Amino acid sequence: RDGATPRIRIYNPDLERDGWQSTHTVVEIVNDDMPFLVDSVVAALNRMGLAVLLLIHPVIRVARASDGTVTAVAASAEDAAGFTAESVLHVEVTQQPEGPRHEEMARRLALALGHVRAAVEDWQPMLAALDAQIAEMEAQPPPVAADDLAEGLAFLRWLRDDNFTFLGHREYVLQRQDGAVFSKVVESGSLGILRHLSDERRAWHDKPLAPRFARQLERQELFIVSKSWTRSDVHRPVYMDYIGVRRFGADGRVVGERRFLGLLTSAAYSAPLAGIPLLRRKAQAVMTRSGFAPGSHNAKALEHILASFPRDELFQMGAARLESTAHGILHMEHRQRLRLFMRHDSYGQFVSCFVFVPRDAYTTALRQRMQAILMAELGGSSAEVATQLSDAPMARAHYIVHTPEGDADDADAREIEALLVAASRRWDDDFRDALIERRGEGAGMALYHRYRGAVPAGYKETYSAALAVADIERIEAMAQGGIAMNLHRRVDAEEGALNFKVYRSGTPVPLSDIMPMLEHMGLVVMEESPHELRPEGRSPVWVHDFRVRLKFAWQVDAAALRERFHEAFARLWSGEIASDDFNNLVLAGLGWRQIVVLRAYARYLIQVGAPFSQAYVEATLAANPAIARALVQLFEARFDPDRRADADIRCHGLRQLLAEELDRVASLDQDRILRRYLNLIEATLRTNFFQHGKDGAPKPCLALKFDSGAIDPLPEPKPWREIFVYSARMEAVHLRGGPVARGGIRWSDRREDFRTEVLGLAKAQTVKNAVIVPVGSKGGFVVKRPPPTREALQAEAIACYRLFMAGMLDITDNIAAGVVVERERVVRYDSD
Repeated sequence: RDGATPRIRIYNPDLERDGWQSTHTVVEIVNDDMPFLVDSVVAALNRMGLAVLLLIHPVIRVARASDGTVTAVAASAEDAAGFTAESVLHVEVTQQPEGPRHEEMARRLALALGHVRAAVEDWQPMLAALDAQIAEMEAQPPPVAADDLAEGLAFLRWLRDDNFTFLGHREYVLQRQDGAVFSKVVESGSLGILRHLSDERRAWHDKPLAPRFARQLERQELFIVSKSWTRSDVHRPVYMDYIGVRRFGADGRVVGERRFLGLLTSAAYSAPLAGIPLLRRKAQAVMTRSGFAPGSHNAKALEHILASFPRDELFQMGAARLESTAHGILHMEHRQRLRLFMRHDSYGQFVSCFVFVPRDAYTTALRQRMQAILMAELGGSSAEVATQLSDAPMARAHYIVHTPEGDADDADAREIEALLVAASRRWDDDFRDALIERRGEGAGMALYHRYRGAVPAGYKETYSAALAVADIERIEAMAQGGIAMNLHRRVDAEEGALNFKVYRSGTPVPLSDIMPMLEHMGLVVMEESPHELRPEGRSPVWVHDFRVRLKFAWQVDAAALRERFHEAFARLWSGEIASDDFNNLVLAGLGWRQIVVLRAYARYLIQVGAPFSQAYVEATLAANPAIARALVQLFEARFDPDRRADADIRCHGLRQLLAEELDRVASLDQDRILRRYLNLIEATLRTNFFQHGKDGAPKPCLALKFDSGAIDPLPEPKPWREIFVYSARMEAVHLRGGPVARGGIRWSDRREDFRTEVLGLAKAQTVKNAVIVPVGSKGGFVVKRPPPTREALQAEAIACYRLFMAGMLDITDNIAAGVVVERERVVRYDSD
């Protein structure tokens, strides 16, 4: 190889071609041994997003012929005289595709190695340039105070004493013409990574400086210490430190600048402030102006703040800015709240932002959110952050936001701080405040302490604190071991999309139980999200959030529907009502008891031999929700004891409405079903629907008394009257042949046609009792939920029998002291 350039080979090892194979991409480099090689190669690969998996880098001493071929290798260090030390690097990275990707890797590695060579070769010339600058300042003191000059010279000597890694040097002269200022490069003074001046950069120097740059360069100060606009390819992949030393003419005006680019060394970062020129004066000035007594708590705290401040910032920050920032940090000692301290670069190319956050609140997600806010508000093109976490109560995030357009000067730090505060608020903070706002400080804090450790992370990511408060209020109102619910539509939900939350204490809700119930209530379950909350002092609570869609194309107002849906689901969950597709009608505007009426009539139709399955009846009502509502309204208009004044008028209007709606039904079978409903309602003489128990709750069963002769069609012989009793636990019928009749009650096991069985028995009873009473009667019931054991079954049968009897007595007049006593809240369409 040519000794002046590295040899770079990048390949994916192949067994046949290379004699070995690997799943990685291999980078092999041979270069003259020099400082920074390994660090710079690794940094270049990392900047391309490549993680180094293996790195081997021996130094081999070789002799080469004039054509670059190796002629000998030194066997030991003692035999190395006359040999050249060469660094051989073997690096393996994640496999990359051959072709353009390998070419890009080679190009960027060659560029980095070229910068390493330039910096190393020009090391001594750059030190010589620094010495020349020191000598010039001593021979021709610039127009600054003597102590400032002495401190400046001490700073330059401090840099030379291994506290600064010199990477580049360039000289500039200022030229003034027609009010404009030009910065011209002295190309003979370009060293290290600044050896070569690109055509683009040369053209930039041919243009007058922007006013802000010109003002900065002409300031009567010895130095400008800042950050470069580019990252280093050498040693560490960070933005380089830029130290500009101004040169003054005989008239005291700035005539040029020596610019040194490089990196402060680790020694510079770890040395005490008292030993670093420039910084020691700033630190002492801050301490003196603070007025704190030496050795006092505040003085020690302020000294710690200054000592732990990033050295880059201390060099670049003016004394006044440093003082205000340090005191601002000091005042946070006992006030754990987010604070932002901003500093604009002298040339307007970046903004330094210190964000202090309570340590417990600092997370990677928060760091990213804050970076996004700073980038947006400052118009940044890129940003980098360094985090400091210690045992102190506050974490420090130091953002450098690059603003190449220089238009961040008008940014308001307090406005940006308010945005950062909003972004940093933890879910628990919002939760506490929402509870206090909702329940007051005392009750709110009590709930906060009960639930702050109860809420899992997945719940916090899904729901806002305000929604959590609503959930907790439902949980608190829920009985131990009970259930609560919430049907709602999210603000961002699509048309027809709802959410249904179920809260259960103790154990989760079995999906195999609840999903059929929701399907029967007109909802299609799309997704379920369970969360377990563990409140302090009580059983765990499961929150199941079902994302659902409407099964039917109905316009549904979730807010207006919520309470009706909740009550229907609670009755369904408790087993008080049946789980079937009649419950679809909740979404059509019917309450659970109104649906029980339609379900009871359907069950009666099945008993009298109607040629339709229950599923078809359910589908018919769902297909005609307006008619279903009108049928229930007619039933209520006929039997509501509290609205008798205009009952006839309302019934007439509903009959006309039903007639019009029925004429629009296209299906003949559906028309027949709906007309059978209308016929049954008109043939109903009494009901206990509007009665209540002693506890104010509705009666546990529904009793309907029919004029059997008005029901068309009905299997012969038609009874004189009959009572159908319905509940989720049992169904029963009682048939009478006349006003005076006699007969018994049967426990039937023929669930689908027990009325047929009872009708046959009633006919036999008529013949049997003909000599005693004119006609017979007979009743029968079925147990719909038979328990598995004989004893439990017997108890259930007795309970169902009692329901049957109670239902019939609810609508049967009594005689007391020879006087007929009507049942309360029963509208009668027949005689006593």
